[in-house]
Amino acid sequence: MNRRKKINQLLKAHAKKASAKLAPKNKSKYISKADRLKLAAESSQDSIISAES
Repeated sequence: MNRRKKINQLLKAHAKKASAKLAPKNKSKYISKADRLKLAAESSQDSIISAES
């Protein structure tokens, strides 16, 4: 690989990373399976408490 091609490849890679940082984030943050189970348990307890009131 000659020097010019290598430099162009590096510049393109840096530009791609920079544009990816600026792009809007569509994905929501990952929540582990254990955390999802905890949240589900808490919400079910809240619904039981509100039903009793």
